[in-house]
Order: sequence, then structure tokens, then C-alpha cells
Amino acid sequence: MAPPADTDRTVTLPIEGMTCASCVARLERVLGKVEGVHQATVNLATAQASIHTDGSASVARLVDAVEKAGFHVPASTVELTVEGMTCASCVARAERVLGKQPGVLEASVNLATGRAQVRGHGLQAQPLAAALGRAGFPSRPLAEGGHEHARREQQQADEQHALGRDLLLAAVLTLPVFVLEMGGHLFPPLHHWLHAAIGQQALWWLQALLTTAVLAGPGRRFYHHGIPALLRGGPDMNSLVAMGTLAAWGYSLVALLAPAALPAGSVHVYFESAAVIVTLVLAGRWLEARARGQSSAAIARLVKLQPEQARVRRADGSEHTVAVAALQAADILLLRPGERIAADGVVVEGHSAVDESMLSGEPLPVDKRPGDAVSAGTINTTGALAVQVQAVAGDTTLARIITLVEQAQGGKLPIQAKVDQVTRWFVPAVMLLALLAFAGWWLIGSRLDLAVVNAIAVLIIACPCAMGLATPVSILVATGRGAELGILLRRGQALQQLAGIRVVAADKTGTLTEGKAVLTDFHPRPGFDPEYVAAAVAAAESPSEHPSAQAIVAAARAQGLRLPPASEFSALPGRGISALVDGSQVLVGSAEHLADAGIDTQPLAAVARHLAEQGRSPLYAAIDGELAAILAVADSIKPSTPGALAALHGLGLPVAMVSGDNRITAEAIAGELGIDEVHAQVLPAQKVDVVKALQARHGPVAFVGDGINDAPALATAEVGIAVGTGTDIAIEAGDVVLVGGNLQGVASAIALGRATLRNIHQNLFWAFAYNAALIPVAAGILVPFGGPALSPVLAAAAMALSSVFVVSNALRLRRFQPPRGVAA
Repeated sequence: MAPPADTDRTVTLPIEGMTCASCVARLERVLGKVEGVHQATVNLATAQASIHTDGSASVARLVDAVEKAGFHVPASTVELTVEGMTCASCVARAERVLGKQPGVLEASVNLATGRAQVRGHGLQAQPLAAALGRAGFPSRPLAEGGHEHARREQQQADEQHALGRDLLLAAVLTLPVFVLEMGGHLFPPLHHWLHAAIGQQALWWLQALLTTAVLAGPGRRFYHHGIPALLRGGPDMNSLVAMGTLAAWGYSLVALLAPAALPAGSVHVYFESAAVIVTLVLAGRWLEARARGQSSAAIARLVKLQPEQARVRRADGSEHTVAVAALQAADILLLRPGERIAADGVVVEGHSAVDESMLSGEPLPVDKRPGDAVSAGTINTTGALAVQVQAVAGDTTLARIITLVEQAQGGKLPIQAKVDQVTRWFVPAVMLLALLAFAGWWLIGSRLDLAVVNAIAVLIIACPCAMGLATPVSILVATGRGAELGILLRRGQALQQLAGIRVVAADKTGTLTEGKAVLTDFHPRPGFDPEYVAAAVAAAESPSEHPSAQAIVAAARAQGLRLPPASEFSALPGRGISALVDGSQVLVGSAEHLADAGIDTQPLAAVARHLAEQGRSPLYAAIDGELAAILAVADSIKPSTPGALAALHGLGLPVAMVSGDNRITAEAIAGELGIDEVHAQVLPAQKVDVVKALQARHGPVAFVGDGINDAPALATAEVGIAVGTGTDIAIEAGDVVLVGGNLQGVASAIALGRATLRNIHQNLFWAFAYNAALIPVAAGILVPFGGPALSPVLAAAAMALSSVFVVSNALRLRRFQPPRGVAA
């Protein structure tokens, strides 16, 4: 058998839709016919296809063949860490490199987090990382759990330390150069003394040696990254600094070593410009690194919530201290007051209060007894607890929160697409402008050194860093601050969509209310035995999981009633139920439900209306075709609801309530709460229609629901906000999850979205206005009108401060506070 050619490769694709050996045979036959495929092996058990090709068969063609055969290839996502990026041009180039790799459908690179998310078919992390490495961006697959956070934190600390060290060395070497060249201009006696004592030529040689040390030592990072990027046709910020400083240094060397090669009057040295540029850019990078480290402080605090060790009780009653990584489901954790809980679980012994503020934002400890759930990262405060472990490592609530925050931080807002279009061509455009500035000044007869200085100023003052950081750093800080407030953004894009919300729609049960209905009224008709009717109704409702049914059953059992078995149970959503109890047909539900069965509810209609006007939900009951009783259930309003609605109104947003209750009940509750719009008697399937109607009338809608019956409406709205609990945060339908289940987080989320988008607009305005205003000034556009020329030194200072301003402005989001009276 001939050895495989260098271009041969094996592609592994996940396959969905296979059910039998015939599917396997058909798929192998189809793939084998694709040009360039040597062999295709399909495994039904692993649902994968392994395809050996000569390299000419693209992943896209293979996927297309699978899809045409009637099967599906799901897209996968690979996450990578990316190092060496300094500006928006780096991001654009990294995305281009990833986008050209086989099987890649979409690549998103984030400058602030130093990560790449790649979506496609048949992806493998190592080849993608290798492609980035060849492009000048060292990369590796993202590690799992806390190891990646620790590595990233250490990497940031190392980077900041290295920048600080290089900055200090550069400053020490640059200061003499600056004093030797510029000190004479500021203090003429010094100039005369230096020339008399040392001489012009010796001064220039000393500056040349010190500047060369600055460029070759602290400044080497700019040439190490910038020159290869330039040669690859993808210049970045490092390339601009490298070209500008080398131009100043090279021109000065020519003036020093071969002055005759320069035109008369152009023999000047600019060593101090090259040295000061490197020092100032390093200063900007150091300040930026410090600020960026602070921007990820929120997620670092979340990671540190996970303890490293835990006490467990073995089956023989002995206690042991083990590493958290060694915990397994069903282990029994032992917790003293003040200890942090190491895993998600259920209390099996003890009574205590648990501080969950670090996850939910709720300030008060939550009472915990046997049967109650607890989450990793929270703190046991008052009593001793024994907890049976249910979820460990990456499956805990804390781990899922961290994952959600990271995913949101790595996302791109729609506004970023426009920025990317500009930054892709920004650095080449700056280089062209610098060339034009040089040519223009030289052609109009200006001194050669002045033409060079203007070109250098254009290269140095341009700041793609500020444009590249304007959006991602704001997202990074905002999502971290949201997590601290118990607001989890499953998609970073939700921040921009939240800012545009014009109306909030909320499901009533479980969202505005506690979702725990209680039986408030029971009125049997004359001639019916109350206990018999109550037992029959409760028995008929017992198979149902509806909150009203559970309330009726709980009330009957509390009275000690025996519930006979029910059969032939049937439920109509939004209407009611029917069942056979002890041979009798029992119906419970709305007036319409009974009317459909030919039962007249008029005898109890007045009672029903009175109950509804009190905000209760009336239910009719009939036995064997005869109206037997009327019941009412009520669901108490959440304590946080009135304040949350007031905060939403304070933001200028109308609130609509969506309820399955009859209109009278729904309007009574809405009137009590001050809700603007009521949609009553809405079936679960009709909630989508309500959202669409609100969109047509008001504009973008945020729908708030419990994430169970509300999934279609959550998905239809511009922003779906799922009200969860600490153990139910990963509700797939929601764009935003409120960990504590507190409706007040809705106003906080919308206010955070508005603040973030405002912050991004400020950053983008600064970044673009800075470049638009100062690049022409650096080119010397003001000089013909008597204005000043911008020296490369001032250009470097302005450029360094530009990116620092953007990051510092984004950090203001760390101080974001919810609207007045709202505690998330």
C-alpha cells in the first residue's frame, strides 16, 4: 500500500438522522462518490463519519453530500485563546485567517478577552490554532473550568509586569536623549555648555546609542510583531509604530553617518522622536493593560467563589477533606457556619440560612431546610448543614453562570459590524496617507526632514487600538456588572437590543406573581354535599400540574378529605379539565368549558363576577352534567413586583400583562399594580400573537416569562427575559436570565443596556473623531494657514492616551447602579 501523500487528510463529521445499517451503507456510498475521497467510514453508534481524502475534497462539499443524502451535519463551535493582538486590524486579520480554514462558517475574535469563537463543520482546535500561529497570533484551545481563568489572569499579570519593566527601562534610556536634544531649546545655556564641552557630533552619537538601545530593547516588541505583519500584507498598530520609529531612527542615522546624502538644510537628527515614541506607546499599553485587567474583575471574582476543598461524610460515618475536583454526585457535604458550599445539592440534614447574594444579587440570606436546593459558591451562614451533591465541576450553577458571562463577553453587537468594515482598511489607509503627506511636502519644496517628520506623525498618531476596544471592553465590563446584579446575558447582542426596547410584556403567573396559587373560596350549590363536591373536584384535578389544580388538591388534603381515584382525565389548555371520579363525570374550569358541555353557569355567574373583581380566578365545577359549585384561587403578588413596575415606568416604558385569567380578574390585578395594558384569556399558543401585536403597535418588545410555557413568546420578542432561580438559570429560550427570579432585574437589565450602548457610542465617537481630526493635523494641513505642525512626540502622546481614554470610559460601567428603588 502506498504511503499517504502529504496533502491527504481525514475529516470527521458528526451525523444526525441515521437510524439503521441501511443509512450507514447509503451514506458511505454517497460520500465515496465525492471527488477526492479515498474512503468513507460511517459509525452508527458514534453517529460520525470519518472521511479520508486527498485534500481536494472540501468540507463544504462533503457536508453538501451528506445533506443531499437526507442527513444533517450539525455545526460545532471551537473556542481558542489568541495572543499578540493589539488593535482592530489584528482582529480583522485573525478573523480572515480563521474564515479561510476548511469547514469554517463563521469566526468571531474578541480583542478585549483575547478569545476566538469559530463555528463550522468538522472543526478541530489544533489546526485552527496553528493557522493563527502562522499569522503571528500564538493560539491554543480554550482550557476548561477554572484552569483557563487562572491561566488568563496569570497571563495578564505577566503582560502587565513585562510592559512595566520595559516602560521603566525605556524611560531611563529616553530621558537623557530628550534632555540632550530638547533641553537646549528649553534652556539655551545648557545647549551652549553641551556643545562646548562635548560637541555636536558626540551628542548625536550618544543619542544614537541610547535610542538604538531603546528600540532594540524595550521597543523590540513592535518590530517583532509589526514587521512580519507588514510583510504578510496585514499591517497593524505595531506596524505603524515600527515604521514611524524606524523612519525617524534611520533618517537620523543617515544624517549622522552620511550627511552629504541629504539635501542642504535637511541634516537634522530625530533620535529623541524615535525614543520618546516607543516610551509613550509603552506607557499607553501599560495603562491600557491595567485597565483591561480591571474590566474582567467581575468574572475573576465569580471564579474565586469556588472553594478548593470540601468536607465529606463517607458511608461509615467518617469525615474526610477532599479536593473539590474529586467530588461526585451523591456525596454528602458537611458545612459549618461561614463555609462556602462546594457543589450544587440538596439539604438532607440541618437548618441554616444561606447567603446567595454573590449569585442572585439578593442581599438577604435564604432559609434552607431539608429538601431545599443550594448552589456552589454560596455561603452557609448560621447553622450546620449536610448536603447531598447533585452537580459538580462544569455542571454547577456557578459554572453555568461563568459560562454564560464568558459567552456574552465574547459576543459582538450589531454595531460592531460597521466598525469592522472601517478597521479592516484603516491601517493600509493610514500608510497611504503618510506616503501622500511625505510626497506632498517634498514636492512643494519643503525640506526633506520636515516631509519625513510629517509622515512619521501620521503613522504614529493613528490609533486603531481605540476603535478595536470601543465595543468589546464595554461589553466585557457591562456583562460582568450584570452578573454581579444577578442579570445574566446569554448573548452579548442582547445589550444593544435591550437599549432599544419600547414596551415590556410580562406573563402573570410565576412572573408578576409567586406562581403558588391557593384556594380562597368554595361555594357549593344548595343540594350538593360540600365534602363530596370538594373531594370529587380535587380528585378530578389531581392528575393536573396546573397551579390552580395543585391549590385545590392541597386544600382538600389539608381538610383530611379522601380523594377517590380519577380516570379518563382530559385537559384543555386555558379552558379546564374533565375526569371520571367514582363513576361520575366531573368538569372543572371556565364558563366556556362548561358551556361547551351544555351546562348552564348562570346561577353562579354573579358570584363569579364578584370573585373576579377581587382579583381572584373563579372556576366552575359540574358533576354529571349539573352545575355543582364555584371555586376561586388566587396567586399572591411578588413583593418585588410593584417596585419593579414603578422602575419600568420611570424608564418611560409601558407594561403589558399577559394572562390566561378571565378579563375581569386580569383587569382587577392590573388595576392594583398600575399595569398599562391587559391581554386576558390568552392561551399559551396565543402569546406569540400578543407579542407580534405589541411589536406592531409599540416597537421592540421585551417579554418576561418563567421559561416553561412562555418559550415561543420569549423567542419571538426582541429580548426574551427568563425569570429563573439559582438552580434554573440556563433557560434556553431567554436572551437574559434573572438568577434571583426577581422582576426588578428587568428594569436593571434595560437600564444597563442603555448605559452600555451610550458608553459604546461615546467610545466610538472618540475613536473616530480623534482619528478624523488629528490625522490631517499630523499631515500638516494647518501649516499653510499659519497653524502648527504636530511633532511625532506629541502624536505618540495623543495616540497612547486615546486607547487609555476608551478603556477608562468603559470602566465607568463598573459603577452602574440600577434605577432608583431597584436592587436587581
